[in-house]
Amino acid sequence: MGAIYVMWIRQLKKYVRSKPRMIGSLGQPLLFLVALGFGLGTIYQKAGGGNYIDFLVPGIVAMTVLFTAMFVGIDVIWDRQFGFLKETLVSPSSRLSLMIGRTLGGATVASAQGLVVLLISMLIGFRPLSFTHVLLSLVFMFLIAMLFTALGTAIASKLEDMQAFPLIMNFIIMPLFFLSGAIFPLDSTSGVISTIAKFNPFSYGVDGLRYALTGVSRLGVFPDFAVLIVCLLVVGAVGSYLFSKIEI
Repeated sequence: MGAIYVMWIRQLKKYVRSKPRMIGSLGQPLLFLVALGFGLGTIYQKAGGGNYIDFLVPGIVAMTVLFTAMFVGIDVIWDRQFGFLKETLVSPSSRLSLMIGRTLGGATVASAQGLVVLLISMLIGFRPLSFTHVLLSLVFMFLIAMLFTALGTAIASKLEDMQAFPLIMNFIIMPLFFLSGAIFPLDSTSGVISTIAKFNPFSYGVDGLRYALTGVSRLGVFPDFAVLIVCLLVVGAVGSYLFSKIEI
């Protein structure tokens, strides 16, 4: 437990000290929120979709959590190149506890970033159903963050090139994001896109957040929760194995 706590706190301190990184990570979601929310809002409403901001905000919050969580993995490569990872791995602590601590730390930061975007969204007119629903949204944010922090760490465990990591992450993140129903309803898409979305774990995170904040769910809140938990257990197990095999 001590190693988990130490790694957790270390990840938090690293992000708190890196203010440009924290501020910069808010740029893209806010751009999406303003440009799409106000740019396409009228069109969406005329098409009978209702208030586009209400539809869009859960997707943008989920996107913030996804991007922040996945890019936490680059810290593994950074620590490997600068020697900190070697010092950590030769300690008496198990590599499983180190992996859990890193994942918890990254997930906490990603969830906090998502909460900040949610608060900013409320300033421009978005209104969640209730405070209780906001608490439920935090649960889904943390599940999304845990899942994709573990995935990012697992991928980074097999890489040594820091420049290759962002390229691979974007190759994975963009299909996950655009095929999740985060920025457009999946009900009106073709059967192929809808089928792909059902096999996309991020779709269930977006749908769960949308239910928590607006009361609207396409896939069902219990399937959303169950799929995220199962995927987290699978990815966490694979990530822990890959992390344990890092050569120093």
